[in-house]
Amino acid sequence: MRLYLVQHGRPVAKEINPDRPLSDEGRAEVERIASFIKRSGLEVRKILHSGKTRAKDTAEILASALGIDIEQREGLAPLDDVEPLAKKLDESFDNNMLVGHLPHLDRLASLLVAGDQEAGVVRFTQGGVVCLDKAEDEHHWRVAWAVIPQIIT
Repeated sequence: MRLYLVQHGRPVAKEINPDRPLSDEGRAEVERIASFIKRSGLEVRKILHSGKTRAKDTAEILASALGIDIEQREGLAPLDDVEPLAKKLDESFDNNMLVGHLPHLDRLASLLVAGDQEAGVVRFTQGGVVCLDKAEDEHHWRVAWAVIPQIIT
């Protein structure tokens, strides 16, 4: 199973728009990542997002490129507890993509990989993707790869 963790793209400042949709730069970066993912042939069953505007915008761009649906999911907000989600992920073997926020994504990745949500196993970047994988007979996930918008042209 593969799990793709995506930090939302760069939003506009809260002072400009309190809903914080993606900025033009953030949208362009996520579009580059989406194009890369499509060219890579990744198999993603579903894209789940937190419901915050910046995460939904990011999920919509990715879903459009991949031709799949998005779904808002509780438990993906910045300060939500990661343990319930980690347990669900351990019981599922679908290739899903989660679009969320820090510190939630950092804590989730750390719990899945190191068993300690404070371990800080990977550095997230706005608009970037971290791929974790796990075989059915393994107890912990591994970081398979990561990609950030700044390295994709």
